[in-house]
Amino acid sequence: MSRWQDRKQPDVLLLFDVDGTLTPARRTVTPEILELLKLVRKEAVIGFVGGSDLAKQQEQLGPNILADFDYAFSENGLMAYRKGEQLESQSFIGWLGEEKYKKLVNFILRYIADIDLPIKRGTFIEFRNGMINVAPVGRNCTVEERNKFEEYDKIHKIRPKLVEALKKEFKDFSLTYSIGGQISIDVFPTGWDKTYCLKHVQNEGFKVIHFFGDKVYEGGNDWEIYNHESIVGHSVKNPEDTMRQ
Repeated sequence: MSRWQDRKQPDVLLLFDVDGTLTPARRTVTPEILELLKLVRKEAVIGFVGGSDLAKQQEQLGPNILADFDYAFSENGLMAYRKGEQLESQSFIGWLGEEKYKKLVNFILRYIADIDLPIKRGTFIEFRNGMINVAPVGRNCTVEERNKFEEYDKIHKIRPKLVEALKKEFKDFSLTYSIGGQISIDVFPTGWDKTYCLKHVQNEGFKVIHFFGDKVYEGGNDWEIYNHESIVGHSVKNPEDTMRQ
């Protein structure tokens, strides 16, 4: 017996990326999206999966996200919730170890110090439970500065070059480097990408799992789950495109 008998299609799960899919990057969700999700939830089971921590996701999707979604997957599912109840979590620092972690952080800070960017702000490395998030421009930049860096990055390949440098320096660390959002990359143990969240739903009786995401190109942080064998992937351009699909 499925735990989702209140749905018309209890064996169908829809998973949504957050940035660029349900919301503009690091912006808040619109009332129209939330209303549509309420309607979808009557039909099937819904969840979101993103690299950010729960606090940032609540800023974007609203303070009641654990009630508004059946599944909430923060940090790619390393922090996971089903029907508001927290599931088993994982720790990046526990997996990597303090010494390796220090080598990684020191290298990144030195690398960013040597990049000549038009602007730099604060918080270049953000430590999360299941990963670190690295922003060469600094996460404290304004929306306008974020947009300008994104355009600059498209031309000068700041983030792709950083990823290549990390892959070369730490080839024996078993880490994955994923470009996400407008300004940053996520660094996490290989296998701890968005497909990690599927561990929490594999025995839940779903016959079809749909995933909607905007960074579905190779190196983007939706690539692995979009191409996973158990997923029906949908590439979207923005929240309006998500609504249309």
